Amino acid sequence: MDVRFINAFLAGTTDVLRMMAFVEPRAGKAFLKKDNAAKGDVSGVIGLTGAARGSLALTFSEPCILKVVSNMLGEEQASINGDVKDAVGELTNMVSGSARKKLESEGLSVTAAIPTVVSGSGHSIRHVLGGPSIIIPFETDDGPFFVDVCLILTNGS
Repeated sequence: MDVRFINAFLAGTTDVLRMMAFVEPRAGKAFLKKDNAAKGDVSGVIGLTGAARGSLALTFSEPCILKVVSNMLGEEQASINGDVKDAVGELTNMVSGSARKKLESEGLSVTAAIPTVVSGSGHSIRHVLGGPSIIIPFETDDGPFFVDVCLILTNGS
C-alpha cells in the first residue's frame, strides 16, 4: 500500500480526534492484517473510490468510544447506544474527509460513500477489495482504537 495513504489516514485520524473529542491519540506501528476480525467493539466502515479504490474502517474499544462520544456530546455515555453508533459513523466520515483532503493536495482525488456502523464483540470487517489491510493501532488514555485501511491506486499515480 502506498505510504501516502498511511500518512493521510494517520494525520486525519489524529486531527479529527483532537478537534472533535479533545482526545490525544498515540499511534503505534502499522501492521498487515490478514483476517476479517475487528479489533474492537464498534466499527465505522466507508467505501472509497477515485484515484484509489477500497475502504476505511475505524474500530473502537468500548471504553475508548464511550469517552470519545462523551467528550463530543458533552454528556456521559454509559453504553454503546444509538447516539454512540451515530457518532462512530460521523467520526469515520470526518476521518475519511480529512484524509481525502490530504490526498487531494498530493494529486489524488478520492470520493467516499456513506459510512456503515457495525457493533458487537467479535464482529468482522470485510473490505471492498477483500484482501489484506493495513492496521494503524492507536492508544488513548481510555483504551485502544484502530484505523483499518485497504486501498489500491486505480490510476497509477
